Amino acid sequence: MPFIQDGDSKPVGSYPNSGIDVLIVGTGLAGLTAAIECVRKGHNVRVLERNDDINTAGDMYFMGLSATKFFKHWPEMAKEFDEISLHNAWIETFKHDGSQMITPLKVADRLRDAGLDPDTPPGTFQMRPLVYKMYVHQVKKLGVKIQFGKRVVEYWEDESKGRAGVVTDKGERFEADVVIAADGVGSKSQKLVGGQVRAMKSGRAMWRAAFPIHHIDKNPEVKEFFKMIKGDTGDEPIVRTWLGPGTYGMTLTRPDTMIWVLNHDVTGTEKESWNHTVDNQEVLDNMDKGVGPKPWAPIFKELVKLTPPNTIVNFELFWRNPQPKWASPGARVVNIGDAAHSFLPASGNGATQAIEDAISLASCLQIGGKNNIPQSVRAHVRMRFIRNACAQKLGFSNAELLQDTNWSRVEIDPRVAQPKLPSWVWGHDPEKYAYEVYDRVVESMNKGVPIEQDDSIPPNYPPGYKYEPWNIEQIMEDVRNGKTVDLGSGNWD
Repeated sequence: MPFIQDGDSKPVGSYPNSGIDVLIVGTGLAGLTAAIECVRKGHNVRVLERNDDINTAGDMYFMGLSATKFFKHWPEMAKEFDEISLHNAWIETFKHDGSQMITPLKVADRLRDAGLDPDTPPGTFQMRPLVYKMYVHQVKKLGVKIQFGKRVVEYWEDESKGRAGVVTDKGERFEADVVIAADGVGSKSQKLVGGQVRAMKSGRAMWRAAFPIHHIDKNPEVKEFFKMIKGDTGDEPIVRTWLGPGTYGMTLTRPDTMIWVLNHDVTGTEKESWNHTVDNQEVLDNMDKGVGPKPWAPIFKELVKLTPPNTIVNFELFWRNPQPKWASPGARVVNIGDAAHSFLPASGNGATQAIEDAISLASCLQIGGKNNIPQSVRAHVRMRFIRNACAQKLGFSNAELLQDTNWSRVEIDPRVAQPKLPSWVWGHDPEKYAYEVYDRVVESMNKGVPIEQDDSIPPNYPPGYKYEPWNIEQIMEDVRNGKTVDLGSGNWD
């Protein structure tokens, strides 16, 4: 099996046509990455999207290094990603009431203090609209066929014919050799996959807003507080984190944009949609609930007041217990991204793992070829499940850190307030890993070795970790009883 080396660039045209017809449902990061990577790997790609266009709305999210390594094959994307990324960024930490706990530091210096190389950070905060537009540019350049307005209500497969497909709400049928369900936590593929647990309401949501920065000019105090930092290259962007009891918030000041997000208990108006907005008065009426005797900082509230109408999204958060069944019985339909595993925002891993999924699956299909699609799908799931289960659990640990910060320890060591960003997450290369372990994974599957007992495969999860089933209900019960999140065996740092 030819390995993918770190420096190898294999652009479109490097792989022969595989003859594999791939149907992708959904144009989130998982679906778009699957589309372009499947094209690069020589597969024939069609995409269905339920909306009338690709949704490029939103604000910021964390994109891990492991999700960007494949850009080496896409020089135009690599260039555009560098242009939209935050360079020379700073970070500052407050209690939710406005008390400054960690003075502004360059992100590079924080990384250096944590023993990391500033030149290869674990990831970066990105603007969702800019990243999606970058993907759209590439999809259009490749001529990928995307059919809009196709709301999929049913998935099916025919093992005897080696085909799978979907049915839309209008009765239209589409089929392919393999169907990739990248249509989020509510994917209808779950019925076919079997054993897949429904996404559960978390009881939490995120108010999120991004708007032109000139709006804060209306309040000189807000403009002064949330200004960028004078640095070596002039005004430099800054992330400000706000940590409180049962809540956390974040602001990002860029040259042209002001962004803020705030985690909160559900209010009844939330939806899982980037197009659903609420009035700023709802935020002001509810943001102090459940945070203890000290209210949110007045300056943060003033920022909320300046947010223009039809801007604040109240995005509902769902979660799902780890579930190893990501594929249909005949392995012709496979879930990726949120359709397979949902993440808390605190994990900093949702977008990262979705992109990794797509890269891994496209690679496995190329390695196995058209005659071994079910084998390749199952090998992909086996490579990805424990890693994602660990990343999901890490999200709960980070959420606990953000919402129950030990400030006495922070004053001694500011790194205590930093979410875990371990090297087993960001140091991974999903494409290289697939080529390195595919044959061994298939051998283990053929021998009937259970995934949790397979020691023959180099781990892409915490070294020394032994998988044990866990569920969110138990974690939340432990948190309510004052217990810390038990990550389990292995080195999670």
